[in-house]
Amino acid sequence: MNQKNEDGYELWLRYRRVDNPDRLRQYRQAISRATVLGASETAEIIRRELGRALPALLDRAVPLSEQRPTGNALVVGTAGDLKPLGVSIPQVQRQNLGEEGFLIRSHQAGGDTWIVITGNAETTLLTGAFHFLRLLQTHQNIDNLNILSRPRIRHRLLAHWDNLDGSIERGYAGQSLWQWAELPETIDPRYHDYARACASIGLNGACLNNVNAQAQSLTTAYLEKVAALTDVFRPYGMRVYLSPVFSAPMQLGGLPTADPRDPAVTKWWQKKVDEIYRLIPDFGGFQVKANSEGQPGPQDYGANHDDGANMLAEALAPHGGILLWRAFVYDVSVDQDRAKCANKEFEPLDGKFRPNVLVQAKNGPIDFQPREPFHPLFGAMPQTPLALEVQITQEYLGQSIHLVYLADMWKEVLDADTYARGPGSTVAKIVDGSVFGHNTSCIVGVANTGSDRNWCGHHFSQANWYVFGRLAWDHQLSTETITEEWVRLTWSNDPLVLQSIKPMLHGSWPACIDYMTPLGLHHIMQEGHHYGPDPAFNSAPRQDWNCVYYHRADREGIGFDRSSSGSNAVGQYHPPLREQFGNLTTCPEKYLLWFHHVPWTHRLQSGRTLWEEMQHRYDEGVAFVEKMVDIWQGLQATIDSQRHQHVSQRLAQQLENARKWREVCLNYFGQFVSGEDT
Repeated sequence: MNQKNEDGYELWLRYRRVDNPDRLRQYRQAISRATVLGASETAEIIRRELGRALPALLDRAVPLSEQRPTGNALVVGTAGDLKPLGVSIPQVQRQNLGEEGFLIRSHQAGGDTWIVITGNAETTLLTGAFHFLRLLQTHQNIDNLNILSRPRIRHRLLAHWDNLDGSIERGYAGQSLWQWAELPETIDPRYHDYARACASIGLNGACLNNVNAQAQSLTTAYLEKVAALTDVFRPYGMRVYLSPVFSAPMQLGGLPTADPRDPAVTKWWQKKVDEIYRLIPDFGGFQVKANSEGQPGPQDYGANHDDGANMLAEALAPHGGILLWRAFVYDVSVDQDRAKCANKEFEPLDGKFRPNVLVQAKNGPIDFQPREPFHPLFGAMPQTPLALEVQITQEYLGQSIHLVYLADMWKEVLDADTYARGPGSTVAKIVDGSVFGHNTSCIVGVANTGSDRNWCGHHFSQANWYVFGRLAWDHQLSTETITEEWVRLTWSNDPLVLQSIKPMLHGSWPACIDYMTPLGLHHIMQEGHHYGPDPAFNSAPRQDWNCVYYHRADREGIGFDRSSSGSNAVGQYHPPLREQFGNLTTCPEKYLLWFHHVPWTHRLQSGRTLWEEMQHRYDEGVAFVEKMVDIWQGLQATIDSQRHQHVSQRLAQQLENARKWREVCLNYFGQFVSGEDT
């Protein structure tokens, strides 16, 4: 029987009656009432959340108060607030919680049992409350609780590539959430819902504007608008960041230069940053795109990345702000292999950046492709903290049309061993600072949110926002754990739904690779919008914007030779990876055409030739989308018709596009195999 229609606005924060009788009985016995201590805005938010969630989940009234509870109860308060109630948190445990950790534990209060949620700050209580509600939503056992959780990465940000006119670069879910024309006077209720969703998965920051920035975003009028948004986000534990355009001193200040070594430029930035902090005392900092894809930067004035970053960082430092300097640079005059450019520019600068600068590198060395080897900058700059940037919005992975779950992609990158300090030097441990001993850390996800009612354009794209937050909080969580959470929260605890959707999610990324860019192929999407295939494209104004630059197909074979006899991009990785990647016989097949120009007749592990394997992979990718269509159709009776129909339409479009990928790519590459010129 179909459920009541839903539009997806609630995301994973759907509070529905617990339909497991044993769990419902347990929860009702454990929570007769709830107490939230404190009088802050955050405490009030927690009360509202519990007031919304508990009666819905338990299907009965749950009294809320600010006083000492009687009976079995849920009690939420900081360690200091709990002390008068006789709840003592050991000092060692309080230290282990840090600034953002939370503790959920069962506590005996006379003859009663309390479930206590505590931490050292009120915003951590909100994160803890969401975690506890997640236990109820997913039907977990809440007897004898003792959960201590703290984030492994300090700054966990969404980066919104939103423009001031309301458009979103690489946005596929409508217009921007930020109504700049109405701010600061009008506060859209959706701002609260956005911050609430972010807080529920442990995110603590948002960069509001496009890295391809406009100077207008730093004017006083716009900073007052940003301050109004910050006032909304603050009680949820969210800080606000901005992307400034590097030439702002010229555009806004009338200066003749933006050279970071010029004292007048330095003074202008110091005054601007001081103004920001007067309006927004807890402003997070800047994210900067400079000397990349036409954006101005210090190199325009004969200076370098460290000069520009340090100048801005020094202005931010007295206020506690950080500077994220993006390493997405690919000037092919530096090296003819675009994959090598960032390393060649940034590695010599290691140790030259101020302590509050983090160099922000994408997960791979090209540009958010369906699969890339990890960026070699991770492990190449031991004296510099590196922030990891991933893309939640699916620019190259079918946008909001294709169901592609990115958890396993990001986990593959996070778990990749760089060998920077021997085995175990994973990308995750470099990003969290533990490999090189850095005390600051950051992970950034390019957001996929927009004004569409379901936030992300596709109901299943919500999963990528969710999993980014959960991995940002704890990169050691398994993707299986996070996937099961999201399915239960968003769709149902029904075993049939779980057993159907989980394989769809985990199989969707490998399938996308297969029907788009198998075996290490990359960047063969259509120019500009990047949706759909165009391996023949060869008319861009830059060589490295052409698809043929990346696949290099000819009568002998296909792939980009980055071995020691080619561009030697393998030389940017630590041993033993450079030897493994650089040898055709030991290179993992998933990266084969990334690192090697391989003969069409080369035999792979399957026993098939390269050309036969490519045909097989394209067929397998399409076949999995066909399977997803069938699986989803089988859930028609268990999913509400509104969401089921929406996803069905998207899957039909995905299947059509996957078949087009197979047809276009095999026809194009097949011409080389058959010996015909193209």
